[in-house]
Amino acid sequence: MRILKELDDAKLIIVELEVRLGKEVRSAPTLCAKYKGKIIPLNTAHDGRPILMKEENSIEN
Repeated sequence: MRILKELDDAKLIIVELEVRLGKEVRSAPTLCAKYKGKIIPLNTAHDGRPILMKEENSIEN
């Protein structure tokens, strides 16, 4: 494993994320990256499984 480059404009944040699971609504603290003005979750709010940091996974704010 090796580091290709460091992202200077990326920042780790924790957000209170709300998700709908069928008719149920849940919220949980979720680790996210703020990158190029977008917020990208790094784990699921439901069960904490990791998510790849891709801009396609960003959340509309």
